[in-house]
Amino acid sequence: MLKKKIANPWKDVKLDDYENHMKLASVKQLQTMNEIMRDQFYRYEISSVMVLGVAGGNGLNHIVPDKFRVVYGVDINAAYLEEAQKRYPLLQRIFRPIQADLTDGSLILPQADLVIANLLIEYIGYDNFQRTIGNTNPEYVSCIIQINLDDGFVSDSPYLHAFDHLGEVHHPIAESKLTEKMNEIGYKSVFREQRPLPNGKEFLRLDYIR
Repeated sequence: MLKKKIANPWKDVKLDDYENHMKLASVKQLQTMNEIMRDQFYRYEISSVMVLGVAGGNGLNHIVPDKFRVVYGVDINAAYLEEAQKRYPLLQRIFRPIQADLTDGSLILPQADLVIANLLIEYIGYDNFQRTIGNTNPEYVSCIIQINLDDGFVSDSPYLHAFDHLGEVHHPIAESKLTEKMNEIGYKSVFREQRPLPNGKEFLRLDYIR
């Protein structure tokens, strides 16, 4: 008998809960990610970009429409994508939302010069990420992984219970293993940056080039 696939809990997390948690002064992940994304968009000479796990579009405020041919926003949650479209009407000409489950082995995505994956690999695992990058075939990959303390991967906050089921799809990610997986498909490390967070955790940005 085939094992029934568990519904992805990200489909049930409300965007308000996610963003309000992420922007708390004690967490400050939404703001920090936004700052990093400004550099991610403009560090390399590109005309197309795909943001995996785009959520409500945090970071898209840095996009200058005339400098990009197309911006793909990929997320499993359709409500997130709808909100991203509403928030950035000036990007209507170039923004292409894609509702997709990146753990689906049959998924085909468009090609993009740059793929951005911030706090995303933790929820699909190394192999699904490797396959997604092979599928999309970008020149550059830029990602953020979270360096956690012993108290877990979700910081304490009044919104904590909104994330109760994320542990069902969470995969601990290590820099060395991620770089090994990227090397296997022809990508080498080109940039590395650590950013401390208020609660003792860190964001680790890792960029790769084909």
